[in-house]
Amino acid sequence: MKRILITGAAGFLGSHLCDRFIKEGFYVIGMDNLITGDLKNIAHLFPLENFEFHNHDVTTYVHISGNLDYILHFASPASPIDYLKIPIQTLKVGALGTHNLLGLAKEKKARILIASTSEIYGDPLVHPQKESYYGNVNTIGPRGVYDEAKRFQESITMAYNRFHGLETRIVRIFNTYGPRMRLNDGRVIPAFMGQALRGEDLTVFGDGSQTRSFCYVDDQVEGIYRLLFSEYDLPVNIGNPHEISILDFAQEIIKLTETNQKIIFKPLPKDDPLQRQPDISLAKKLFNWTPKVDRAEGMKITFDYFKSLSEEELFRSEHKAFDGYIKK
Repeated sequence: MKRILITGAAGFLGSHLCDRFIKEGFYVIGMDNLITGDLKNIAHLFPLENFEFHNHDVTTYVHISGNLDYILHFASPASPIDYLKIPIQTLKVGALGTHNLLGLAKEKKARILIASTSEIYGDPLVHPQKESYYGNVNTIGPRGVYDEAKRFQESITMAYNRFHGLETRIVRIFNTYGPRMRLNDGRVIPAFMGQALRGEDLTVFGDGSQTRSFCYVDDQVEGIYRLLFSEYDLPVNIGNPHEISILDFAQEIIKLTETNQKIIFKPLPKDDPLQRQPDISLAKKLFNWTPKVDRAEGMKITFDYFKSLSEEELFRSEHKAFDGYIKK
């Protein structure tokens, strides 16, 4: 049985990756320090013989007994609310955490896949974004703690690849959504759905003309799975290229939730990208990947998940934290 370590295992995307590799017959070792993850996301895996969990911070030394075939490094805050609340930890997990896991991969002779992000493109001057674009990032802006952590992560990964001959893969993840997202993390979909469920007006930053491209989690996991087993070691975009403006998306949410909330406008946060759309031609070429779940289907599944949450989860005070999340 192949053994795989998945960091950030109790998070939204990490937990879905655990599910996929369990389904594929792997022995899965989940690791998370639970600073943003939640054990309820992986509670269903604890009774399984081919799953174990380590409550551990990867910015400190990482030890795994026995052989290890693969590592997926997904430990990192991934939303503005989180990485602005814990900026130092965000930088450390991208730098120290990645260094530790690359060292572990070298020791175990394991292939390692690093989770990067579309945020390395910053507020892009090229549209759609191709892997060959180097980005437009404010290194000292409030979002720089996340953007630069990921850019360094890519650099050190390629250094281990070239200097040590380590088998590495890098995925650049674009906006992903689905069940197990946190309502209080400040990202667009949980923010809008949480507001709709609580009967609040939907908050659009700026004039709403900025765009995003949303990929359903099952499609994202499939792309990551195929990339891990490909023979390509440079970064690959995985995301859904169907672009929509935030204002049009807010109107879609109102229609989906069958609510009559108003849309209110607030100032655009500093360095918030005005356009976000992946060019996925490389993923198509390398391993014949394209997203299959259209937005209407994925949003219905996601909304049903949020509707199932308890009132305590729905009305937790942190849910309103995104209401002006970048102040300087």
